[in-house]
Amino acid sequence: MSLFIVNILDGLVTGLLLFMLCSGLTLIFSMMGVLNFAHASFYMLGAYFAYQISMFTGFWAGLIVAPIIVGVMGALIERYGLRRVHQYGHVPELIFTFGLALLIEEFVQFFWGRQQVPYNPPEALDFTAFAIAGNTFPAYKVFMIFMAIALFLVLLYILTRTRVGMTIQAALSYPETVQNLGHNVPMVFMGVFGVGTAMAGLAGVIAGPVMGTFPGMAFTLGAIVFVCIVVGGLGSLWGALVASLLIGWMQTFAASYNLRMEDLLIWLGFEKPTLMWESAWQDLWTLTLPQVGPILPYLFMVIVLVVRPQGLFGKRET
Repeated sequence: MSLFIVNILDGLVTGLLLFMLCSGLTLIFSMMGVLNFAHASFYMLGAYFAYQISMFTGFWAGLIVAPIIVGVMGALIERYGLRRVHQYGHVPELIFTFGLALLIEEFVQFFWGRQQVPYNPPEALDFTAFAIAGNTFPAYKVFMIFMAIALFLVLLYILTRTRVGMTIQAALSYPETVQNLGHNVPMVFMGVFGVGTAMAGLAGVIAGPVMGTFPGMAFTLGAIVFVCIVVGGLGSLWGALVASLLIGWMQTFAASYNLRMEDLLIWLGFEKPTLMWESAWQDLWTLTLPQVGPILPYLFMVIVLVVRPQGLFGKRET
């Protein structure tokens, strides 16, 4: 029972971390229709900028300043780069953001090297919050949980209860009408892209001390973020939250329980293969749940798309 509770908490941290990264992509991908393959790279930049700032002023200054820097960079990239290729369709956008991701990775390696940098939690949160059957839960992870929940509530309020949120959503579906009402639609899109990248930077600031700050951190979470967006449904903040939590718990429990595929297949009614030509089928029987765990989110995405193409909470098809 204690292991179950620990996995619930660890999965909650992982899921909320994914949501912090997905929230910005939800704004960009669903409200602007931009396939931003460099989103995880802004997450990496947030971690590295916060690390550099923390060397001089401490963690808390980096928590505030680093996302602002990343957001300003994102807004400028949208204004002077992405906007110029947006008129040519999604394929040029994809190529542009993919190239941008490679450029950011090279930028990080040039200035900070290829090794992991010593970006650690602040001393004020470097202690054990509580323990469950000998398993400790750090205070910094509690801080991560509260930050993610606060971000969700703020975003939900802005998008559903404020004039700014209504303008953003209307600008996607009816840009000409919004323009005729006196709103600067290109400026709205630039602001959305900047805020979305700032959220990615904030996720990097918070995740860097726990997940590690290294040049491959963007690649580690890059694909899984798009899985969360697709599973949750385009344009749905609630969908991004639920999908992130489900995938976080899925990965955590899969890594913790050494369940053999042989036991599962026998329980499902399959017979164990005995012939030599069934060697590939025999290899499947030897696998364990931790070995299969990394592909479970993608399998889950395929099942969701087959059953409900618009995602769990989406209103239009992916």
